Amino acid sequence: MPDARPRKITLAEMRAANVRGLLIYCSDYHCSHWTAISGDRWPDDVRLSDLEPRFTCQACGRRGADVRPDCRSAQKIDWRSIARY
Repeated sequence: MPDARPRKITLAEMRAANVRGLLIYCSDYHCSHWTAISGDRWPDDVRLSDLEPRFTCQACGRRGADVRPDCRSAQKIDWRSIARY
């Protein structure tokens, strides 16, 4: 049976948007445990959806997660350093 999960972006696409962090949410909506981690340990060709089955919730023990980019971790751009037109 093919996997029904949608394919998410790759870490390379996420990093191109200056986002390096990941938000990991427990797949059990009753648990609602989550954590923020760095995505630097995985190579660029890995998709966020490829990582989801690898996580186990430390609060309830359920296997699987919802992995999303942590946009709060985006590198801040100093717009003052960019040439003005």
